[in-house]
Amino acid sequence: MHSGHTMYSVHRRQFLQALSAVAAGLAPFHSAWALDDSVKRVLDGAPAAGSAAPASHPGARPAAKIYSVVVDAGHGGVDPGCIGRTGTYEKDVVLDTALKLARGLEATKRYKVSMSRSTDDFVSLEDRVIRARAIGADLFVSVHADALPQRSERGASVFTLSEKASDKEAAMVAQRENDSDRVAGVKYTADPEVNEILFDLARRQTNNLSLQLAQQLVIELGRDVRLLNHTHRSAAFVVLKAPDIPSALVETGCLSNAEEERDLRNPHYRQVVAGALLRSVNDYFDLVAKGAAGA
Repeated sequence: MHSGHTMYSVHRRQFLQALSAVAAGLAPFHSAWALDDSVKRVLDGAPAAGSAAPASHPGARPAAKIYSVVVDAGHGGVDPGCIGRTGTYEKDVVLDTALKLARGLEATKRYKVSMSRSTDDFVSLEDRVIRARAIGADLFVSVHADALPQRSERGASVFTLSEKASDKEAAMVAQRENDSDRVAGVKYTADPEVNEILFDLARRQTNNLSLQLAQQLVIELGRDVRLLNHTHRSAAFVVLKAPDIPSALVETGCLSNAEEERDLRNPHYRQVVAGALLRSVNDYFDLVAKGAAGA
């Protein structure tokens, strides 16, 4: 019995050490991944709970967290993206929309905003993900415009990650976006079994948060612009594959539809879309903060 208990303690300790090391590299706003002092106490052999918290100074207020948001303007440079019926390039309209969103986010003073591209440059899908992870982004919003086989179809839509596409059309869109790139593999530890567990836990938590983001995007976009019938879909988009960053890809409209192409060419319409995206991000982080406060 003593031998078995010792083995269990060692395995548990090794797992907690690996988990603690991995969590240091994960996005800091994940309350589920921010290992609190209880884990450190276990590793140090001290009591995990019940100890008195340090006294706070009367009237002291914690500084508001500044969230790191990556605004990803799809395509760029040699990659025009979808091309509208009158020759409108997706890369151009989504860059302007992304810039408007970035400026709006910065104006709130709640966010540190980074852009995958702010000019007409090509950035690989892999590099977009790598850069977002390198800065420890709390959120990744990818801005695109769509083109559908049926030119009568129009409306904005939102994608989140799923290795199995929600429908054939979603799979087609993801394949088109992913054609020229591949995603980098992620390895947290030297132990493949621990790595698999940690990756699965991180992905589940991130997926849940991504779904919350998608819900807010659908709500706020629906207030101002027309939505596609299948508004929220899922597919294996490379730019959504960071396991530790909640992410969503927004198709701001369909360039294959003549009326919507005219809308997307209109700076005022793009500002309306950017405003809806801004409200969505605000709503999402309000939910995150509320969840963290109630934890």
